Amino acid sequence: MTEEASLSMTVDAVNALDETGFVSRFGDIAEDSPWVAEVAFAARPFADREAVIEAFAGALRNAAPALQMELLCAHPDLAGRAALAGDLARASAEEQAQAGLDRLSREEFDRFHALNDRYRRRFGFPFIFAVKGATKQAVIAAFERRIDNDIETERSTALAQVERIFRFRIEDRVVQ
Repeated sequence: MTEEASLSMTVDAVNALDETGFVSRFGDIAEDSPWVAEVAFAARPFADREAVIEAFAGALRNAAPALQMELLCAHPDLAGRAALAGDLARASAEEQAQAGLDRLSREEFDRFHALNDRYRRRFGFPFIFAVKGATKQAVIAAFERRIDNDIETERSTALAQVERIFRFRIEDRVVQ
């Protein structure tokens, strides 16, 4: 059994957690931003897994723009330096590995590095893409499609991708 499977809980078990237990169990759903779990906790009791997901998404949507930007900036570059150094959070490392981003050719790595740098210079935060179930080719295609967006479109797109990441991570941890 994977560590993630051992973390799976029913909605009833999630509802039984106190705030400290909830944040301990779900504080890493949002990259280095346990405040999202703290806000989501207030939406208890959850009727089902979808309500847990919506509580996290709502916490993000209702946050001040500066807090949203902090969360965006907390995300690592895809196939970036942190990945090479082994400094990614466990969930990020697993998600990037599933998409093959840990097995890039030198040319692919150089392409990711150039896109990451260009994107950060343009938007002020890292490129965010919910990589679960994606291929490295799909990630690069999304990068190239989004790099010329205006700032507001891209900020909205990045926040929507964060919500997808929340969904995937909660679906891995909360059973129906």
